[in-house]
Amino acid sequence: MPRLWTETVDSHRREVREAILGTTAALAAEHGLLSVTMSQIAERTGIGRATLYKYFPDVEAIVLAWHQRQIANHLELLAQVRDQAGTTDQRLEAVLTAYAHIHQQRVRHHQHASHGAELGAFLHQDEHVAHAQQQVHSLIRDLLTEVAHTGNLRDDVTTDELAGYCLHALNAASSLPSKAAVHRLVTVVLSGLRPSP
Repeated sequence: MPRLWTETVDSHRREVREAILGTTAALAAEHGLLSVTMSQIAERTGIGRATLYKYFPDVEAIVLAWHQRQIANHLELLAQVRDQAGTTDQRLEAVLTAYAHIHQQRVRHHQHASHGAELGAFLHQDEHVAHAQQQVHSLIRDLLTEVAHTGNLRDDVTTDELAGYCLHALNAASSLPSKAAVHRLVTVVLSGLRPSP
């Protein structure tokens, strides 16, 4: 098979898969995960049911694939933010801020969806969530270790514990009303990481 043809077929498959994921997430948010059927997904995506079953065995598999893509995008964003900031302190602040904004937006998205709580409960059973949380914890711990080498981090608590504190504190972003409030939260978290004067 010619390479151009193979690339075209692969590109088409990716586009169809992305359309299926987006459509399913929208239907689950609108009607509730338990109400979504493969027929609805196929119809709204504009493909046949037989084609849909070539990609996924059931609705739950589609929702999990969509969620795994979201997690991967968030982890990639955090890594990009870390790599684009300047000093070690700036990198830490940038990652904490990005994490807080991701958390705030994700929770708001579930709240605006009429069946967001049901969808959120299903998604957080996913083993990928625990793995992603561990990756974020490690990312922040490593940044804290770098900050510690500059002498700008308290030394009475391990970086592993501090990373956990940061993540728990930044989860409060889900209830904050604005980006300005999120920035204030990050400022408070950062001040708690500094050594005593």
